[in-house]
Amino acid sequence: MRTFTDTTDIENNHNTIVTIGTFDGIHLGHQKILNLVVQKSRKNKSRNFVITFDPHPRTVVSNNYNIHLITSLEEKIELLSEIGIENLLVINFNKEFSQTTYDRFIKEIIYDKIGCSHIIIGYDHKFGKNRDGNAEKLKSIGKNLDFDVTTVGPVTIKGDEISSTKIRKILLNGEIDKANEYLGRFYSISGIVNRGAGRGREMGFPTANINIENEFKLIPQRGVYIVKCRLEDSTFFGLLNIGLRPTFENNDQLIVEVYIFDLNRDLYNQKIKIEFLMRLRDEKKFGSKDELINQIKADEKQALDLIKQLTNN
Repeated sequence: MRTFTDTTDIENNHNTIVTIGTFDGIHLGHQKILNLVVQKSRKNKSRNFVITFDPHPRTVVSNNYNIHLITSLEEKIELLSEIGIENLLVINFNKEFSQTTYDRFIKEIIYDKIGCSHIIIGYDHKFGKNRDGNAEKLKSIGKNLDFDVTTVGPVTIKGDEISSTKIRKILLNGEIDKANEYLGRFYSISGIVNRGAGRGREMGFPTANINIENEFKLIPQRGVYIVKCRLEDSTFFGLLNIGLRPTFENNDQLIVEVYIFDLNRDLYNQKIKIEFLMRLRDEKKFGSKDELINQIKADEKQALDLIKQLTNN
């Protein structure tokens, strides 16, 4: 997939199918739109193009908006490529760009710079200054400029419409099973392993502290999770703890640390990807180190039993 950060190097080609959106999460609703873009482009032998924005528009247009990203830009690029998107334009969403009217955006950026024969968007997608642009206005422009417009309806599970906002709330509540179902994959975080206090190793459960790469990345609710860890080309299972280490420390710094099963090697400064499989329990304060050790042993046994069931199915 070719990724562009401006339109200078983009060749105008009106045999192009385009979609527009922030697409945070690339959840099942987004995938419905993106898969249609890929299918139509292949059927019509057209180029396909996604236009997205970075940073998240709400951080620019809303005062004091504390965004929690489901997918970083790097993750989004990887997922779009896997779906079959050929070209991606990442627009730097700043105050100046936020003043671009919807009609100017369509005419000057999509039509004049990229070119399009067909634009596919979500049924409720809003765009342009003050979010004035919508599907009906886009169709009106399409009639004048001779491109088609398709709107894609929502994806629902058990009557619940999937959205990025809902998935953020679900993750912050620790409902990993539900979040994974809405995403169509395991929720994940990535980061670099750094040095911690070494208490886990002293207790016989060496843990890797993870420095999350993107400061806006959403960290699920505090607690203990069964996870899959990806290190270079290798995959391992383990237990991830998100919390404040209340048994040993009394501070408000959130720590993300993983105990990887059957792995005893130096991981410092290595990049690690963590996929959340299941939530086991809340974080809790133990009365002694021995109580904590016994709980970790119980967590490990439960995790291994569940992993065995997952891998055998």
